[in-house]
Amino acid sequence: MLTKQLDDKSYHQFRTFLEQQCGIVLGESKQYLVKSRLAPLMIKFDVPSLSDLVAQTLNPVKRQLRAAVIDAMTTNETLWFRDEYPFELLKKRLLPEFKGQRTPLKIWSAASSSGQEPYSIAMAIYEYQQSNPGAFAAGVQIIGTDISNTMLEHCKYAHYDSLSLSRGLSLERKKKFFEAGDNGMLKVKDVIKKMVSFRQLNLLNSYSLMGRFDLVFCRNVLIYFSPEIKKQIISQIHGTLNNDRYLFLGASESLAGISQDFNMIRCNPGIVYQKK
Repeated sequence: MLTKQLDDKSYHQFRTFLEQQCGIVLGESKQYLVKSRLAPLMIKFDVPSLSDLVAQTLNPVKRQLRAAVIDAMTTNETLWFRDEYPFELLKKRLLPEFKGQRTPLKIWSAASSSGQEPYSIAMAIYEYQQSNPGAFAAGVQIIGTDISNTMLEHCKYAHYDSLSLSRGLSLERKKKFFEAGDNGMLKVKDVIKKMVSFRQLNLLNSYSLMGRFDLVFCRNVLIYFSPEIKKQIISQIHGTLNNDRYLFLGASESLAGISQDFNMIRCNPGIVYQKK
């Protein structure tokens, strides 16, 4: 019989492990979250109790289990065109500023999850190009990164079920940007899919191989990290941005107390941060 109880010692050990591996900080009373995310792995790895699963996860030799645990704890639900305003700001304010540049427009979605954000960015840019022929003649390059290889495979597959497609996606965009896929799902059309590439990245590691960007979307990510890790991530993102370029954070996130290297630009609605 499987035991889903997690004793306090095991929980605190797991909290330390998760923060060291990917920067995520669990609160004092998030045992329920750990139980719900890790319980399915007990069956998959034939482990009788959650405490045993945590104990094995702490063993560096258990690489497959550790990867599966990190996958389970870092996978988050997301929406198409989440909060809407970043994509409206993109089309109405930022893309007009960039449209004549002679180098490719480069955008980074720093936590792409199951792909909705980078593909939403691509759709917004495509819509802008349809209304502004000749914009971005040098091309558009969108890179989505995530710590989870499972999520990255989902992104590359680019197939979505009806539940996923009902979350934030208008019927018009659904008809315009999707076509019939496998097993009753719809897939992102190639005209959008080819604008986006994906790669694995732990935000605690170096960004030196990422290159330079005009826009970075790091939305609803910082809320999971400690103040020290937030400062580290924002400092590294600052280093990837071209001069005077822009950073989007989540609606509930702020750079207050984290960084003074950006100017906050208030828009109506929303906020975007410009590199100093």
